[in-house]
Amino acid sequence: MIGSYVAVGDSFTEGVGDPGPDGQFVGWADRFAVLLADRRPEGDFRYTNLAVRGKLLDQIVEDQVPKAVELAPDLVSFCAGGNDIIRPGTDPDDVAERFERAVALLTSAVGTVMVTTGFDTRGVPVLKHLRGKIATYNGHVRAIADRYGCPVLDLWSLKSVQDRRAWDDDRLHLSPEGHTRVALRAGQVLGMEVPADPDQPWPPLPPRGTFEVRRDDIHWAREYLVPWIGRRLRGESSGDRVVAKGTLSPDDIRVRITQAV
Repeated sequence: MIGSYVAVGDSFTEGVGDPGPDGQFVGWADRFAVLLADRRPEGDFRYTNLAVRGKLLDQIVEDQVPKAVELAPDLVSFCAGGNDIIRPGTDPDDVAERFERAVALLTSAVGTVMVTTGFDTRGVPVLKHLRGKIATYNGHVRAIADRYGCPVLDLWSLKSVQDRRAWDDDRLHLSPEGHTRVALRAGQVLGMEVPADPDQPWPPLPPRGTFEVRRDDIHWAREYLVPWIGRRLRGESSGDRVVAKGTLSPDDIRVRITQAV
């Protein structure tokens, strides 16, 4: 019976790709918080989302982890290192060592720390060549989880997110349905009964022709890939002027999810 939850991380945990009616993102962590709150008496649940898009591991550790420790919740979800791993020249072994130091700090101060692996990027055009690097980092994350007794939200094994409908148009962030499936899997990881199977099959899609695929690829490159490369070259981050969502009411999240449908 988890009475308090703090989400720590980057764009994945902030919820990019899952916009609410007010333009603010919802995301898997907010949806998961509702699942947790549903198991508590009305008003007897605290939730804070500290995640900010674009943040690297060291930034998350410096800015978010101390706040999570101060709040001392029953549960922290800690997803970090993905933005480091996709940068050229980074060493997954080094990133994992820094990740472990943060896990050691969190587990000494809060109830439970749930860690998260990276996705299988076999179908992502720009990231599929990093699949081995991500798999190496995932192996470290699982080993760290074993050492510190952390439940693992294993996104690599969540086969339903291999479908393109689980992803936003930018192909880097989940769609609302993708975020929903991750929230359901998080509940399963903690032994909860969840209202739907996160791995339930998607409805069949009609086949796409070569022209349609190429057209979508050109649109994606123009709208998302080129701006992303530009930010990297300028040393900018998508989260430079973003403020974390902070403490949220599960009732407000429910309303925003309903209105966004």
